[in-house]
Amino acid sequence: MLNFVLCDDNRNILNKLSQMLENIFIKNDYAATISYKCDNANDLFNYVNNNNTDVLFLDINLKSKLTGLDIAERIRKKNKDIYIIFTTGHLEYALVAYKYKTFDYIPKPFVSERLELTISRLFEDIKSSVSNFIKVGNSQMLIKENDILYIKKNNMKLIYHTPYQDYSSYVAFNKIESTLPKNFVRCHKSYIVNINAISNIDTIRNCICLYNNDVCPIGPKYKNNLMEVVDNYEYFTKDYSGFDEPQRNVN
Repeated sequence: MLNFVLCDDNRNILNKLSQMLENIFIKNDYAATISYKCDNANDLFNYVNNNNTDVLFLDINLKSKLTGLDIAERIRKKNKDIYIIFTTGHLEYALVAYKYKTFDYIPKPFVSERLELTISRLFEDIKSSVSNFIKVGNSQMLIKENDILYIKKNNMKLIYHTPYQDYSSYVAFNKIESTLPKNFVRCHKSYIVNINAISNIDTIRNCICLYNNDVCPIGPKYKNNLMEVVDNYEYFTKDYSGFDEPQRNVN
């Protein structure tokens, strides 16, 4: 699920943009949501610094001491991964805006077709990049790699389990295994676990304990390969979805 944040000092424009984006998400079955809307820099900084933000729609001509360009420059110093899309009625800013690793520049007033084209390009860019997103089955749904704790086979469905919610898809394990990053490993006939989510492996009870206290079983057929991957895997050092990085212990 991609989190979109919108910032514009005109509340009417803010609400119109929000509604247009939501319509595009629904029409194209995009896994995205408007997680926050604001009309000033202080609120924006506070939210972005404390919450997951994937895409930022930012008005350049804010009625404040800081322009959208100033805000983008500050955000880029802390976060180089946010997709920034500038909005403004002044075309002379277009070339300057791209200085801040801008994904796109959308003029006002907004045109639905133009906005939809940008969102389509955005999702294509995410899917084609070596980024930390995983596509759910054959849908347009994208989930951050390290948001996925494990993938479980449930009859004909695959359940992608995250700390926030579950996502499902009608795809077979053997069709997705080869497409997953190296930190996803089969531990059971019905489970694929994200190694980055492991806090402890109990080889006596044959189970895996995860950061959020969920437990995945270890099947005899997959145990040796699992332990070999774990022993040779170089764990990521970044924080996992807001959890503190625990010590990995193998009992």
